[in-house]
Amino acid sequence: MDRLTPLSEAFLGAEDVDPRASLAIGSLCIFEGPAPAFEEFLEMVAGRLPLVPRYRQKLRLAPFGLAAPAWVDDPDFDLRWHVRNTALPAPGGPEEIGRLMSRVMSRRMNRDRPLWEYWFCEGLPGGRWAVLSKLHHSLVDGVSGTDLYRLVLDPTPTPRPAEPDTWTPAAAPSTVAVTARAAWELAATPVATARTVVGALAAPRRLARTTSETVSGLLTMASALRPVRATSLTGPLEGSRRYTWTEVSFEDVRAVRQRCDVTVNDIALAVVSGGFRQLLLSRGEEPDAHTIRSLVPVSTREPGSETIPDNRVSLMLPYLPVDLADPVERLHAVRERIRGLREHHEPEAGGSVTSAAGLAPFAPVSWGIRAGLRLPQRHVATVTTNVPGPRTALYALGREALQMLPYVPIADRVRIGVAIFSYRDTLTFGITGDYDTAPDLQVLADGIATSMAELVSATSPPAPRTARR
Repeated sequence: MDRLTPLSEAFLGAEDVDPRASLAIGSLCIFEGPAPAFEEFLEMVAGRLPLVPRYRQKLRLAPFGLAAPAWVDDPDFDLRWHVRNTALPAPGGPEEIGRLMSRVMSRRMNRDRPLWEYWFCEGLPGGRWAVLSKLHHSLVDGVSGTDLYRLVLDPTPTPRPAEPDTWTPAAAPSTVAVTARAAWELAATPVATARTVVGALAAPRRLARTTSETVSGLLTMASALRPVRATSLTGPLEGSRRYTWTEVSFEDVRAVRQRCDVTVNDIALAVVSGGFRQLLLSRGEEPDAHTIRSLVPVSTREPGSETIPDNRVSLMLPYLPVDLADPVERLHAVRERIRGLREHHEPEAGGSVTSAAGLAPFAPVSWGIRAGLRLPQRHVATVTTNVPGPRTALYALGREALQMLPYVPIADRVRIGVAIFSYRDTLTFGITGDYDTAPDLQVLADGIATSMAELVSATSPPAPRTARR
């Protein structure tokens, strides 16, 4: 059986611990008009299902928690249950889009069915239409979720033909069979662990390097045990969400990257830092150096594994330099902090922990994760996730995708999260906030855009002087 990894199962555990949380990731893809008929869109999705087998599978729990939940075919799969249609009220602008995102993404998914939904949405200005993609985080991470766009959508205006489909659901395993399989896997865990250890010992130099990197990374990560300073950015969440976004030109991002010898991720975190600085100041709070520590996911995928639907991520936990008023100083501070965490192998340490968890018996690992989730965390103030998207245009039924707006879930006392997504020549910052405690999300969005403009201005070469005659 293809089972959830401990990391993927942790996203289910987060919902079990907090009944108000919804751990679904997603994005809204806006297309040029005119909108196709809903039945035509439904037929297009049906023709792509053979490319995404997980879309017709649901989770099957092992009795007594002996093993991780497994993916099994859904004998009652109904495409119309997963593909739904809606329309925005007039005028169909940013406010209406934000409400749609909040309403759909706040609602928890039915675990008795495959964990995905597509919402076909009409009513956008100029005859445009959109598709809201909603996927549970236990199903995919940001990279594999984005790759689904390439499977479902077309690389040219000419629609691809439907994939041949001979799928019939496999017979559901009996409870006795599921229990027996889980018990066998539990009994075989020491053997599998021993094989892994023997394999590691066969390459002593690699083992020594990995051990050294892991220890260094864990020591660096331990510094994150210090709680962040209490602000309005952390605390209990109400359950409903707000959503907004802002966009910056990728041409501007490239220009700053070349002038300052930094990465796109450095720039994104720097302007997010500037946005949070403005938000705190607008709330009458002093942004100091230990106000905002962000959880920054880091992909651990090998090249070519983007299509595998699961979670392969580690993390970094940098402080965002919201105390610095100068945009260039913020950028340099982000670069040095991210470089320092990488030099101390913090992402590798996180990857080693999740790999080790996969070798241990499932039950104690799951119990440990859920026990940890029940403790109120005070170490992270936000999450900022940056996922590179398609650099060339994608199409659906001959209509070009114009914008892609990302959504990141929030939970566990984190009241605001930022998802960063690049599509073609635009870098989009999708901002999720708790409904009751973050009514001013637009201040953050405007602060991000302003910080990017300030960074471009501060790093641009001076205009040449005109010679006097």
